[in-house]
Amino acid sequence: MTIRDIQENAKELAPKFKDKNPEQRMMYLMSEVGETAIEVLKLQGFRSGGDAEELKQKLGMEIFDVVWNLCDLANMYEIDLEKAFATKIAVNEERFSGR
Repeated sequence: MTIRDIQENAKELAPKFKDKNPEQRMMYLMSEVGETAIEVLKLQGFRSGGDAEELKQKLGMEIFDVVWNLCDLANMYEIDLEKAFATKIAVNEERFSGR
């Protein structure tokens, strides 16, 4: 699955949600980041949570939710994330090539 696939999934699924503006999407994104943090804390032993493999599966799903929300936000602004990522990778390579 590519970032483009996830962005297309977000484009198809987003209309089914009642909250369809960038501010609301940011609130959901922040909530999902918080849920991701909780799963990381469980895996690191700072919170009780259960079996490590189960926790990794839950963490993976929370990370997906973060990425999905970012893709939906990008769609709201008609940003092609594959192009944006390629541009930023080139910027980073240039930034660190002289070190």
